[in-house]
Parts: sequence; C-alpha cells; structure tokens
Amino acid sequence: MKAIVTVVGQDRKGIIARVSGALFESGVNIIDISQTIMGDMFTMIMMVEFDSADITVQGLTEKLGAIEKEMGLNIHVQREEIFSSMHRI
Repeated sequence: MKAIVTVVGQDRKGIIARVSGALFESGVNIIDISQTIMGDMFTMIMMVEFDSADITVQGLTEKLGAIEKEMGLNIHVQREEIFSSMHRI
C-alpha cells in the first residue's frame, strides 16, 4: 500500500531528519520525494510504501503528529488512491 505524506512549515534544521527518521523507525519506505524552500517556508511531498511496515496509516499519522506539534509543522498522510482521486481534474 502506498501513501502521500506532505509536510509544510517554517523552515528550520532537522525537519527532513525527523520525518524520515520516523518513517524509517516504522518500516515505511520513501519511494519518491520532492522538497523545496519557498522564502522561509519548507515544503515536502513524499510517496511512501507500507509493504514491510509495522504501522498503519492511522498509526503513522499519530506518530508524525508528535513531530508536527514539536516542530510547528503541518503534516498529512493520505492513502495514494484517496490523494489521486481528490486531485484528479
């Protein structure tokens, strides 16, 4: 199963390390990633897969929620098929 993880917030050190570290700890694999800094805002979109993960989408959302609060970010996790359906023209 694949999902899309989006991260947006004030740029600061350690965002990529904290988010990717949480994914690694959960057995979630990053299969594609795009990140940019727009002014002082950090944005990142990742496609991840849960094939050998020890966690559900809901569990990952909760785990990333702690990072979200700690670092003042906005992090969302959506199953790929839901993300694709919502963004289809």
